[in-house]
Amino acid sequence: MFLGEYQHTLDVKGRITIPSRFREQLLERFVATKGLDNCIFLYPMDEWQAIENKLKSLPFTRADVRSFARFFFSGASELEVDKQGRVVLPGNLRDYAGIDKDVVIIGVGTRVEIWSYDSWNEYNQRAASGYEEIAESLVDLGI
Repeated sequence: MFLGEYQHTLDVKGRITIPSRFREQLLERFVATKGLDNCIFLYPMDEWQAIENKLKSLPFTRADVRSFARFFFSGASELEVDKQGRVVLPGNLRDYAGIDKDVVIIGVGTRVEIWSYDSWNEYNQRAASGYEEIAESLVDLGI
């Protein structure tokens, strides 16, 4: 399970260091793709396969399924960690997430998310103001 929040800086070659706790679970190769809320999602290969299988089982005749699959898969890249624990974030993903220098890397259960520092702070402030309401609404979902 991925947990925690870490701040890092993108180097001039577009690389970031993946926190060691996350590297232990992501292993040497994993998938990065466009996430929701303009962040980047990182998935271990086994989790990526599970998501891929779920999406394959959905009816491709539905426009929303096709649209989501196109967005999700077209932005995906397999990444490999170097000996220093760094990965190169593809330019298309950096652009999508608005990442130019400072990043926040967070654990979200089954995935890792990479946010631009400013976007994370804005999102976190908005979410924090409604945290109790969100928690109450999740009770309706059985959580």
